[in-house]
Amino acid sequence: MAEEIEYGTTGKPHPYHLVRPSIWPMVGAFSAGLLAVGAVLYMHGVEFAGQAVGLKGVIIGLMAVLATMFFWWKDVLFEAVTEKAHTPIAKIGMRYGMALFIASEVMFFVAFFWAFFDASIYANDAKQFLRAEHTGGIWPPQGLETIAAFDIPFLMTMILLLSGCTVTWAHHAILEGKQEETIKALGITVFLGVFFLCFQVYEYAHSHFGFSDGIYPSTFYMATGFHGFHVFVGTLFLLVCWIRAKKGHFTKDSHFGFEAAAWYWHFVDVVWLFLFVAVYFWGNDIGVGQ
Repeated sequence: MAEEIEYGTTGKPHPYHLVRPSIWPMVGAFSAGLLAVGAVLYMHGVEFAGQAVGLKGVIIGLMAVLATMFFWWKDVLFEAVTEKAHTPIAKIGMRYGMALFIASEVMFFVAFFWAFFDASIYANDAKQFLRAEHTGGIWPPQGLETIAAFDIPFLMTMILLLSGCTVTWAHHAILEGKQEETIKALGITVFLGVFFLCFQVYEYAHSHFGFSDGIYPSTFYMATGFHGFHVFVGTLFLLVCWIRAKKGHFTKDSHFGFEAAAWYWHFVDVVWLFLFVAVYFWGNDIGVGQ
């Protein structure tokens, strides 16, 4: 009878992580909605009491989203580090979740590559007469000065490839229990991410075309700019891992937070290689459609 009462009241122990009730999913939904509404009001120039809303709604929504992310992830770290609630079975679910998230990000870039290849391969398509009129039937469009592939873009490629090596170094250091090496390798990786972004800002500042100058700049900036945003997010991700490494959060048996960041960073590296070959080298220098 005592055994029945014990199992009937507490439940049989299991390896799954049942999260506590949390307010953050609801707060996150409202924050994202506020950000979306603020962006729509800004883009449509909506006015209240005779004054334009401007970026106020966007800024408030963005701050709400960032605050939600901070406090929600703080709870997740507490569950992982203090409560030890992330069991091996729970980590499998997290790995599936991260893999699916990266797969969804891949589809974003598929859309951008699709737009770039459609515009470049069919630059002289008779059905797209406005496109042909703008490009002159060739790609890159006539009169457009493109960015040489083996200039700053090649240097940026080397920086990202080196950062892929250093993040792998950090992973091996964690597996071998070498905390000082982990901290050093992660610090170098974060530095290389910032270094890459500085070069991208320089490249944009010195390019000879603006975002609204036609189909080439639109596809170029959308693809490379979205990738730059991913580098920024990945750098922040690794910076948090660097801070956590200094606090001793990662062990050889429990370091999924770092693994997720490393997967994301390698994904960013691979996408850049495709961008370098397709956009900077093939699309810029060969002259498709001539």
